[in-house]
Amino acid sequence: MSWQTYVDTNLVGSGKVSKAAILGQQGGVWATSSGYTLSPQEQKDIVASFTNSDHVRTNGLKLGGQKFFTLQANDRSVYLKKAADGAVLVKTKQAVLVTEYLAPIQAPETTKVVEGLADYLISVGY
Repeated sequence: MSWQTYVDTNLVGSGKVSKAAILGQQGGVWATSSGYTLSPQEQKDIVASFTNSDHVRTNGLKLGGQKFFTLQANDRSVYLKKAADGAVLVKTKQAVLVTEYLAPIQAPETTKVVEGLADYLISVGY
């Protein structure tokens, strides 16, 4: 299965994720949903958010040019919010899953999908 298939089928295809990207922890976009663009600086900030959670808790993150506020951040997951919408970011061994959801989708619905895929990728070495 290609990385793009994970985005199209497992994330956006679930109906619980509106936009998604998979980033390599060493840099680069492995796959992204159509029209979803993360700037090089946003990509660096996303990867860094897992090692500097105090910074992301204080400053939030920008995804696709939109500012999100941090609800929770640790070395595995970062949960973000912007009005009724939000984002779930999860780190695996080699990648970072970056997802956004738009209302009426709720955070727990997206979280279950993204954390589940992350668990699978970790179990197979990614």
